Amino acid sequence: MRYPKLRELAEAVKAVIKGPYTSKFPVEPHVPHPNFRGQPEFNRDKCLGCLSCEEACPSSAIAHEDVLEGVDVPKRVMIHYTDDCIFCGVCQDACIRESDDKAIVLGNKWELSYFDRSKAYETIEKELQLCEICGTVVATKDHLLWLARMVGELSFSNPTLYLSRLRELGLADNNLEPVHPDKWRSDRIKVLCAECRRKTTTYEDE
Repeated sequence: MRYPKLRELAEAVKAVIKGPYTSKFPVEPHVPHPNFRGQPEFNRDKCLGCLSCEEACPSSAIAHEDVLEGVDVPKRVMIHYTDDCIFCGVCQDACIRESDDKAIVLGNKWELSYFDRSKAYETIEKELQLCEICGTVVATKDHLLWLARMVGELSFSNPTLYLSRLRELGLADNNLEPVHPDKWRSDRIKVLCAECRRKTTTYEDE
């Protein structure tokens, strides 16, 4: 007959006195370790819609859709597919905001089962800024304003940035001068995409 070792007896006595090592889930909610990597959580107010998290995501769990037609205000819809997420934290590292002010951080949610898979996603909507000549997407307005604040007075070297900031402050009018058909230099003082800004700056012989 094999007798239990002293260590095993000690563990058995502790279990009788202190109770089992396992948690009381589901009777009581489980509290994960502080370092547990759970589902990423987006902050709608901090998110800039810059797409850096989408570009970095290794499992393609983050996507976007730019809605330009059929809406009063063009918008970018950021989509996080939680059922494809592997909780790696790359999106948090890729966020362009400051390290203590990230728009997406790993939370501690671990119980993520769904009976309906169509609910396994979340969305964020951001207003888009379109080129005032050709109408293509430049960026989200929040992204442009964030860039203008980050570079400070240097934003005055870029009409797109300083106009975005001045319009936020109510110090600039919106397109009082119409766009010239030939894209003259006067059109440079507008919010433009890179291609239209090049055309208003240089003239090519046909």
